[in-house]
Amino acid sequence: MSSPTHPREPPIPKPTFLEIARRAGVGTATVERVLNGRGGVRPETVEKVVAAARSLDYPRRLPEAHRGVIRIEVILVRPDATFFARLSRAFERIAATLDRTIAVHRTFLDEANPAAIAKRILEPEMRRAALILAVPDHPLVSAALAKLEAEKIPTVQIVTQISGTKSTYVGIDNYAAGRMAGLLMARMQRQPGKVVAICHSQIYRVHRDRVRGFFDYLIEQGRDFEPVATLFGFDDGDRNAEQLHEAFVRWPDLAGLYNAGGAKHRAERGAAPSPARSRHLLRRPRAHRTQHARLA
Repeated sequence: MSSPTHPREPPIPKPTFLEIARRAGVGTATVERVLNGRGGVRPETVEKVVAAARSLDYPRRLPEAHRGVIRIEVILVRPDATFFARLSRAFERIAATLDRTIAVHRTFLDEANPAAIAKRILEPEMRRAALILAVPDHPLVSAALAKLEAEKIPTVQIVTQISGTKSTYVGIDNYAAGRMAGLLMARMQRQPGKVVAICHSQIYRVHRDRVRGFFDYLIEQGRDFEPVATLFGFDDGDRNAEQLHEAFVRWPDLAGLYNAGGAKHRAERGAAPSPARSRHLLRRPRAHRTQHARLA
């Protein structure tokens, strides 16, 4: 005797674009563009459509809510400076190799205006997926960056760091670089004496860390090296040369100079116009790329 057959339950119909559109509060054309990956829809609208489709058990694989152009902003300063101009061109070359869905936006701001830098960090002009920056260390910038980190926005600091922040840092250990300069000075200069360092200013942590490492090493060696001054040239070659000339006049027995970051060509000209002055000029050494040092 054959067993009775039970009728199959009818399949659950697939939600229509109209149903998804009604739940998301958008038009059917927008739903079609989102679910078929055609682009041209604002990210927040994409999120609404995807959420509505998911709630209705739409059977097809749904697109990621962030699908579309991923915008990465790079905040730099001083486009007139050789270093930052080269850094900008490097990002331009990198951007040209990326997928068309990734856009790299370079923004230059005034290094002397930390309020404007902080505002840009928190209020970008585009919907930003990530941030890369090389800017001065300042409490306003630190607070803005800490807030961005709390919002889980991917952030990378390059070249120099912002104190009190936790985002990824890419660059050398600048304190170690300064100590390496101190080691080289101690080995090159057999007659210890007064030494000076020169850099842009105190607004960049990269320079503070290098100078601190340089002086710390010489003091720890106990070989009568005497750090007497840190000169701030603000990357102005003429200013650097003038300050170095004044340093040689003030300390005729100057034993060494460490250039931790500045307009080096004119600095060297100011430091060594004659054999008597040409003691030891150390440019910043190329340290190994290591985990960054924290301020004590």
